[in-house]
Amino acid sequence: MFVSENLSVNEKNHLVIGKNDAVELAKEFGTPLYVLDEDLFRKNCRVYKNAMDKYYGGNGLVLYANKALCTLFTCRAAMEEGLGVDVVSGGELYTAIKAGFPMDKVYFHGNNKTADEIDFAVKNGVGCFIVDNVYELETLNETAKKYGVVQNIMFRIKPGVDAHTHSFIRTGQIDSKFGVALENGEAFEITEKACKMSNVKVVGVHCHIGSQIFDIEPFKEAADIMMNFIGDVKDKLGLEIEQLNLGGGYGIMYTENDDPVPYDEYIKHVSEVVKAAAEKRNVKLPFILMEPGRSIAAPAGVTLYTVGGVKDIKNVRKYISVDGGMGDNPRYILYQSEYEAVVANNASAARTEKVTIAGKCCESGDILLNDAMMPEIHVGDTLAVLATGAYNYSMASNYNRIPRPAMVAVSDGSARVIVKRESYDDLIKNDVL
Repeated sequence: MFVSENLSVNEKNHLVIGKNDAVELAKEFGTPLYVLDEDLFRKNCRVYKNAMDKYYGGNGLVLYANKALCTLFTCRAAMEEGLGVDVVSGGELYTAIKAGFPMDKVYFHGNNKTADEIDFAVKNGVGCFIVDNVYELETLNETAKKYGVVQNIMFRIKPGVDAHTHSFIRTGQIDSKFGVALENGEAFEITEKACKMSNVKVVGVHCHIGSQIFDIEPFKEAADIMMNFIGDVKDKLGLEIEQLNLGGGYGIMYTENDDPVPYDEYIKHVSEVVKAAAEKRNVKLPFILMEPGRSIAAPAGVTLYTVGGVKDIKNVRKYISVDGGMGDNPRYILYQSEYEAVVANNASAARTEKVTIAGKCCESGDILLNDAMMPEIHVGDTLAVLATGAYNYSMASNYNRIPRPAMVAVSDGSARVIVKRESYDDLIKNDVL
């Protein structure tokens, strides 16, 4: 009935998230409200970890994507479930540090790390940099020299695999701002250059072909290409690559039209390619890293809103306005992303009319759902938008000076605030007269 397995309907006909009545959550904590099902979040972590243990014999590590949802709570939960973490900024790294994350399991990504971020990461003992370009490589080598360390690195490599997703989230082709390409020799040249440096050590290679992918074949193709590159590096440079990060991008179910592959199936099929290629190219099986991205956090999240207005433009469109919008979920205005919604206080009602769910920001494009079939909706209803655990809070803004929502974690019938709701004072705390 719903896109996430943790949702149900109780005897009041209210939406239930885990074991928590969504209407009661909205009353207790206010709206808009991010709700994260801790139990499902942790279950998703374990699905990946167990699959890695099964198909790679424990010779691997799952990295939680902080960019999808970064809080002290989620960092701590991922750590407790035995995952590593990938960070893409000084702020995400700082959050991981404050959460007590072991630095040897932190991998630092990004196509334009600043000198300050590089210094901060080296000083704090980050386990590995995923180096994007020559400028970063040279800066990192000098910074590591300053601190008297040899920094582990891997290179982000564009394998030339085209994932058929939205152009803004497609990253594996040569025309991408990320990484170095195989086709033009960049990847080999930067690896050779790094081998001659004294304060960096090339321990691995990394690729990522895109996001929200529902097909296994692109991942298998990328794995084969990367393993052959590892073989070439060994043959030509005498360098044995120890780690292979195969990225992620596994699709999730946002609407009933999405048909994702079970997460562990990706790992199973790709592991077969990796093992066969290692034998063929006579290289040792590398330590495998993978990045599930949104698929851990997204299904575990729901955003609750209160309906504030119903505007029926006869023979044109019916707008349902809520007390949030692009400030707490910018994915529609960025990608025209589709979601499903439920009237939380009338959860099993028949969907009888086509409406557009609009946000409150002063933008015509501030839409959450466009032309969605919904039950009749009234002012004051609680609306739940599903599968919002990733790239909602993390991409939220204060556009129109609207405070960002609170976030609560629910587990086994209890709920607690893990991110406080912003106040008006929070909005002006950095302003200077």
